[in-house]
Amino acid sequence: MDLLIRPVEPTEYDELGALTAQAYLQDGLLDFGHSDPYRHVLRDVAARAASAEVLAALRDGRVLGGVTFVPSGGPMADIAGPGEAEIRMLAVAHAARGQGVGEALVRSCVERARATQGCRSVVLSTQPTMHAAHRIYERLGFTRTPERDWNPLPELTDITLLTYELTL
Repeated sequence: MDLLIRPVEPTEYDELGALTAQAYLQDGLLDFGHSDPYRHVLRDVAARAASAEVLAALRDGRVLGGVTFVPSGGPMADIAGPGEAEIRMLAVAHAARGQGVGEALVRSCVERARATQGCRSVVLSTQPTMHAAHRIYERLGFTRTPERDWNPLPELTDITLLTYELTL
């Protein structure tokens, strides 16, 4: 069966939250492991869905991944300014990697951005070690914007998030 990308349903919040937190944990993206405070943010799909659009990727009724799409001016935006949409918390279950799930989720965000009046670009932040995600972004036409790179935890000097932008 084909991959289906759609807004996550409330009955899937816990499953997608667990999948997202587990993907970040398994990939070594949570600096403080199981005790990392960001793990709770990743798990709280209900809070994300209340202020942004959370999309789920499903095949045969199974949730394989998800992403948070923040339209222009959305409260969950980290780096997006006026006229920019933002992609956050892209995650794919380890068993579903290499099957086009991540790319389909990013493409869906780009389509939503194009349908958003006044949206000129899509931006995102990524960790330096997320090489597979970087390949997806670059394949879809995103370019690095090093002038926007930033540190979400200024008290820790060894954390820098890389940024990308796609002009629509």
